[in-house]
Amino acid sequence: MSTRRPPAETTPDPSTPDETQGETVDPSRRSGELTFRELLRWAWRQLTSMRTALVLLLLLALAAVPGSIIPQEGVDSLKTSQWQEEHPDLTPVYERLGLFDVYDAPWFSAIYILLMISLVGCIVPRLFVYARALRAAPPRAPRNLSRLPDSTAYTTSEDVDAVLSRARTVLRGRRYRVRAAELDDPGEGAVSSERGHLREAGNLVFHLSVLVVLVGFAIGSLFGYKGGVLLVVGQGFSNSLTQYDDFVPGDLFDADEMEPFSFTVDEFDVDWLLDGPRKGMAQGFSADLRYRERPDAEEKSYDLRVNHPLAIGDTEVFLIGHGYAPVITVRDGTGEVAYSGPTIFLPQDQGLLSFGVVKAPDARPAQIGLEGLFYPTFINVDGDPTNLMGDLNNPLLSMLVYTGDLGLDDGSPQSVYVLPKGDAEQVRNADGEPLRLDLQEGQTAELPDGLGSVTFEGVEQWNRLQISQTPGKELALGGVVLALIGLCGSLFIRPRRVWVRARRVDGETLVEIAALDRSGGGDVTAEIQAVADALRDAPAEPAAPDHHQSAAAPRSKEDS
Repeated sequence: MSTRRPPAETTPDPSTPDETQGETVDPSRRSGELTFRELLRWAWRQLTSMRTALVLLLLLALAAVPGSIIPQEGVDSLKTSQWQEEHPDLTPVYERLGLFDVYDAPWFSAIYILLMISLVGCIVPRLFVYARALRAAPPRAPRNLSRLPDSTAYTTSEDVDAVLSRARTVLRGRRYRVRAAELDDPGEGAVSSERGHLREAGNLVFHLSVLVVLVGFAIGSLFGYKGGVLLVVGQGFSNSLTQYDDFVPGDLFDADEMEPFSFTVDEFDVDWLLDGPRKGMAQGFSADLRYRERPDAEEKSYDLRVNHPLAIGDTEVFLIGHGYAPVITVRDGTGEVAYSGPTIFLPQDQGLLSFGVVKAPDARPAQIGLEGLFYPTFINVDGDPTNLMGDLNNPLLSMLVYTGDLGLDDGSPQSVYVLPKGDAEQVRNADGEPLRLDLQEGQTAELPDGLGSVTFEGVEQWNRLQISQTPGKELALGGVVLALIGLCGSLFIRPRRVWVRARRVDGETLVEIAALDRSGGGDVTAEIQAVADALRDAPAEPAAPDHHQSAAAPRSKEDS
């Protein structure tokens, strides 16, 4: 009896290149220390892993939450300015973090770009793996099918070739990809088949759709724009930059791509609920528009409603808000008109209790400023003015009066919805109390000390319209449809493998059938029984030379 001596341990030469890695081993490197190239390779593998992609997708969803809670400059600049005035302590912090413009913030863009890189790194390698799997033949049948968890067997007087021919016919009829019959030994052979490759295609389509949606949103944010305008009913609008109250262009926006349309809001109707638990609230809005797609085009009409935008070329016009514009006339101490016209008041609640400001810098002998509330349906509750609902049933204008320097002469910009009162003096009545003008339609109030008068002429309505051009929206919509298709495929398609083995035993043919559900948790018992029943009843396909058989290497009896 001879024994083999263990091979002598050899110490590798540090100067010898590492054949497995193709790099020279540095003897001074500590265990676990990575070179710069190895560190980059490790970072890339971490970034392009599916786990990282899911984490980045979750971070992107969380990063979008502030954009739905905090008013955004690009969506509603008026609401944003109001929020900033109400929260002076939080405003500097939020501005530093970019929370008033979340979707253009650098940290949001970083998550967005990393997610796209991670998805590309995940999807592209899997596409090559999937392509190889599609071209590969189904795996060879195990030697002992009875050892698999789900299997069955029966005996027949047919020979092995007839059974295998019949099995190929049955499995193809059940939409399986069938491998060429394997003749392991004389009087023994097997047929292998599988189906369900579209499940992995569904997974790939789903992940690809996320990338398509991200690209669609990126195109819209880069090449599109979004703007807002407040129009008093009866006024018109032309699609040019100077007409917008607020305008947020994309980084690659080209003003020459703007559609040359114009429109006029002729009428605006609101349906009010007059009974029930939501009494006093609006349930429907409709704005009648006349528009031209080009200056020389035919004039058309459109009924603009919420969630029913007007589409003109690649641009859409949305109705997103409404309110009241009291018509106010201010005459100064000389009797001249210092201010006159509809003044937009901003709603403070669902009942359209509205706040507004009037500035008359040309009034003499002193500038006049008004600040106060508009009550669409005024009622007096224990001496306190109260608004009942948003409909114009008993409109009341309640304003405080200021005089002096309103900060309009120094050239510094200021909001039309804010009255600077730092250098102004509040006007008081004879009792020394702040003067409050409570005016109903048609009423005029005289100001003390010969300052002039204020007249409440009437009420008009205004609409807030959002005008946007989003080039990538069709691509994003296609990505959403792809996501649904891919999700359905990955949920409902079950990849399975079925094997049929036949061998001669004691003058009869023993037929074994086994199946494996690769998705986990699937019951293949019914599938096995259906294949067994069909094998007994289905006609055998005509015998034909098998050109693929030579490509499959014969298996030894020890294979399993």
